[in-house]
Amino acid sequence: MSAEPTLAEPTPAESTPAELTAAERTAAAVGPWATAGEAFALLTVDVPVEHWIESLTIARDTLGLTFFDWLSAVDELADGFSVAVHLASVGNPAEGVRRVLFRTRIPRDAASLPSATGLFAGAGWHERETHEMFGIDFTGHPHLSPLLLPDGFEGHPLRKEFVLAARVAKAWPGAKEPGESDHAPAGAAPAARRRMLPPGVPDPNEWGPLAGTLPPVPERPARGAARGPRAATAATPPGEGPAVRADRPRRNRSVDQGSASQAAPAGTPAPDAASTSDAPVPGLPAPDAPSATPPPSVPPTPAPPTPAPPTPDAPWHLPRPEATPPPPPAPPATGDDA
Repeated sequence: MSAEPTLAEPTPAESTPAELTAAERTAAAVGPWATAGEAFALLTVDVPVEHWIESLTIARDTLGLTFFDWLSAVDELADGFSVAVHLASVGNPAEGVRRVLFRTRIPRDAASLPSATGLFAGAGWHERETHEMFGIDFTGHPHLSPLLLPDGFEGHPLRKEFVLAARVAKAWPGAKEPGESDHAPAGAAPAARRRMLPPGVPDPNEWGPLAGTLPPVPERPARGAARGPRAATAATPPGEGPAVRADRPRRNRSVDQGSASQAAPAGTPAPDAASTSDAPVPGLPAPDAPSATPPPSVPPTPAPPTPAPPTPDAPWHLPRPEATPPPPPAPPATGDDA
């Protein structure tokens, strides 16, 4: 009696693993310490600091990312700094340009990272700029000197705690308004005016070389008090301000009623519309009564004679004479005439 056949277990070659994404394949090619993700059509690979140079070497030699594009950093405040390198592969025309962003995170109190100039010569300029703007030290850089800022500049401008104090530390040489520069006379306080400070610029009386030495700026007076009592009356809400005086009537009359100087005295009936047009206007002489005698007729003024056109100077301006037909030929002589 034969035994029942049993189903054999599937071998690893027969199993169908799930398809890996491009980000997972790239992270697996870099190393087990790398994590990758794709956003906004850009593949980003995050690696730890201790594997920074090793990851860039694999990207150049294994993944074919031989084109160095740029290197920079981002201030993440309490989380430190994120240093990113953008690499690309441009050698295969059929594949097109393939771009990958490698990123690492370094602590804020120990901002240091190995230099990538041994792998990509173009990283030298970018690491100098990042060192100058963020204060990150790239160990192994051949010439980590200032690149953009003047000599003696203190601080790192792209750090988020850096104060933009250019207008506080040094007066603007092109200032034209009083109070922005040394426009006040000797011994007099500078003109008080409210200034708008851009974001990041502190009050010069609170931070900078003149801190605590400037007089306080007086508060701006109320809008109505600055313009006078009439503006104050107009600025008060309706129903809360003083009433309009009786000798200042409001101009709510129509055109037919005239102005305030032509108002009729109290008790005078208003004229009707038919007599209004013929009524005399105060302050103007009364019109004359129509007379029965018609005014004398005035003879018409004769029109001035029309001047003759000027004689043309050029002969071709003269009218062309009409052509005279030639006389008919004489008949031939005969013997009878002789």
